[in-house]
Amino acid sequence: MKNTLALLLAATCSLSVYAEEKELTTYERYQAWLNQMLLELGADGQFNPDKGVDWSVMPGPFYTPEKKFGIGVSAVGLYKPDLADTVTQPSSVTINGFGSINGAYGLSFSNTNYLSHDKYRLFIDAEIMDSPDVFYGVGMNAGLNNDRVDYTRRTYAASVKGLLQVMQYTYVGLGFEFSKNEASDAEIEDPQNPWVGQSLAGFPDQQFSAGVTMSLAYDSRDFALNASQGRLVKLDYTHFSASLGSDHEFDRVAVNYSDYYSPDLLDGVIAWQALLEANFGDVSWDQMALLGGGSALRGYEQGHYRDRNMMISQVEYRQPIGGRHGMVYWVGAGTLSDQLSELGQEKWLTTVGVGYRFEIKQRVNLRLDMGFGNGESGFYFAINEAF
Repeated sequence: MKNTLALLLAATCSLSVYAEEKELTTYERYQAWLNQMLLELGADGQFNPDKGVDWSVMPGPFYTPEKKFGIGVSAVGLYKPDLADTVTQPSSVTINGFGSINGAYGLSFSNTNYLSHDKYRLFIDAEIMDSPDVFYGVGMNAGLNNDRVDYTRRTYAASVKGLLQVMQYTYVGLGFEFSKNEASDAEIEDPQNPWVGQSLAGFPDQQFSAGVTMSLAYDSRDFALNASQGRLVKLDYTHFSASLGSDHEFDRVAVNYSDYYSPDLLDGVIAWQALLEANFGDVSWDQMALLGGGSALRGYEQGHYRDRNMMISQVEYRQPIGGRHGMVYWVGAGTLSDQLSELGQEKWLTTVGVGYRFEIKQRVNLRLDMGFGNGESGFYFAINEAF
């Protein structure tokens, strides 16, 4: 009798479970599948320092007129160099790669280390890329004319920078950077255009640049990858020298001012940034200041507008919308000039945009941004905030 009752109870439970499974909607099944996939990719919204490097990997498709259709993969890993240090923000390593159907490929690596309770900081960056690209010439007018030279660009670049804390939130440091750009298979869209010959005169087959950087930074941000409060004021001076093998000798001054607020009246973060870059001397075409791209002035193709000097300002509102989801809205403006004294007198390019955020690691977001500029637009898939 007991065995019969047990069988009846088991059958009843099985029918109940079956009924619950039958009640699952298509959306619920999809949600369960998606959650499982995110867990397998490491996108659990958490950070476990005991894992060593706690990784998350996110693939995604893309399309651009030059690269055509392709697949990009972004990976971010968080880690603690000292597990006993519970105060210092995690160090990070970010790897971005892509490949497209026309043979374009690229791989970039970025590593940020906070050492000895943030007394020392070490930054390592590297990039390799072989991809179709576009050169519109130098200067705001050249970019506005939209007369282009299509070519293939192969890039090798790397930089290392070390910082030492000298006061609270204040760091000084030294670094070294080099890049090699090779241009080939140039095709002129309009050979009769008068600026093309002059532009191509400064467009050699290859260009090597190497420089030493001195840095001064004030950084009170609570988390560099996605700050909710604090401020960054950074000044970099780089000297590119023939004694280091550089094909051109010139100097660069770059200033980055970024502020982050979490106001009481708004649920979220307001982030503001101003960038200034000035180049002096014999600056090569590939080392000019660039407007556009996924970080500065989203909505414009990076390199469409280039010149010796650049100024950009952008502000965005980062709004949580529940759970691990969020939205971002931004506006921005930027301009270029040949002479630093003339910066701001040329036409200003504006951008507006909206983006979606999904927290893949603790305070580390996958971002999908759509930016709109003056007659241009851009879609961006990446990990970490734009600034």
